[in-house]
Amino acid sequence: MNSTRSATPLSREVRLASRPVGEPTPENFQLVTTQVPEPGEGQIVVRNTWMSVDPYMRGRMDDAPSYIPPFALGAALDGGAVGEVIASRAGSVPVGATVSHFLGWREHAVLDAAAATVADTAPAPAPAYLGPLGTTGLTAYAALTRTAPVREGDVVFVSAAAGAVGSVAGQLARQLGASRVIGSAGGPRKTRTLLDAFGFDAAIDHRQGGLPEQLAQAAPDGIDVYLDAVGGDHLEAAIGAMRTGGRIAMVGAISGYNATAPAPGPHNLFQAAAREVTLRGMLVTSHLDLFPEWLGKAAAWLADGTLHTEQTVVDGIENAPDAFVAMMRGANTGKMLVRL
Repeated sequence: MNSTRSATPLSREVRLASRPVGEPTPENFQLVTTQVPEPGEGQIVVRNTWMSVDPYMRGRMDDAPSYIPPFALGAALDGGAVGEVIASRAGSVPVGATVSHFLGWREHAVLDAAAATVADTAPAPAPAYLGPLGTTGLTAYAALTRTAPVREGDVVFVSAAAGAVGSVAGQLARQLGASRVIGSAGGPRKTRTLLDAFGFDAAIDHRQGGLPEQLAQAAPDGIDVYLDAVGGDHLEAAIGAMRTGGRIAMVGAISGYNATAPAPGPHNLFQAAAREVTLRGMLVTSHLDLFPEWLGKAAAWLADGTLHTEQTVVDGIENAPDAFVAMMRGANTGKMLVRL
C-alpha cells in the first residue's frame, strides 16, 4: 500500500570532493547531511541498511570515459545497497519491504520503484543480495559459464580468490566439473582461508613473489581456465601456464586501478596466440539475463551449505571511504560491506 509522511528525515551521504591521484585519500571524500526529499508518484524512500564498496568504483572516480559514467564532483557517490522501504508512492513496493538498488553511499535513498528489486530475506539475509545473490555472484557465474566456460576435468586458476567474486568463483568451478581449483591471495591467513573455508585445492600467496613458479608447482600440467580480476603479473603468469585452447575471463585489473602511469602489459601475449587461448573481457551488465538462473542455484547452495561465503563489515557511513580504501588494499575476505 502507499504511504506518505509529514516530515522527511535528515540523511548523511558521501560525496566525491576531488578526484584522486593514485590511491584515494580522506580529502577526496566529503560527508554531508541533507534533507531527504518527499517521494514523487511511483517512487519509494529506502532507509539503507547495507552498502557495498567495489573495485570498479575506483575507475569512476577518474574523469575518463569508460563503460560506466564517472562520479560527478560534489555529488553523492552511488553503488549497490539494500534497505527497508519507509515510504512508498508505488503500489508495487510496499512500506516495510526489503529492496536492493543502486543508490548506496547514503543513509536514505529516494528512487523510482522500478529501479529497486524486492529481496526475499527468507532464504538468505539482506546483505547476501550485495554478495552471492547480487552482481558479485552473477559475475562469477557468467565468467565461468559464458566468458571462459569451465568444462569437465579443467584445471582452473582464480585471482583475488579470497575476495567477493573469487571466493564464489572457486567453489562454482568445482560445481561445474573442474578437477583442480587454484586460487591466489595475499598473505598466509587468506591462503589458509582458501583451503579451509572455500575448498580450493591449492593456494598461492602472491606477496611471496615468484608467481609463475608457484603456479607451475600448483598446476604442473598447466591450466585451462583463468578468472582474471588482477591483471599485471597475474595475467602474465596465467598466459604462461595456459594449455592449448585455454580460456581467460578478464573481469578486472585491480593491480592497476591506482596507477598514475600506464600499467605494463603482459610480455608473453604471443604464447596466447600460439596456444590458441581465448582472452575475453566481460561486463556483468551484459549478462543480467542469467540472474534468475543464478539465483535459483545460489540460493539453494547457500541453504544447504554447498556455497560458503564470508564478509568483512565496517560500521557507519562515515567510515565508508576507509572501507573502500581498505578493500582496494586487499583488507577484506569475501565481500566488503558497510553497515549503516
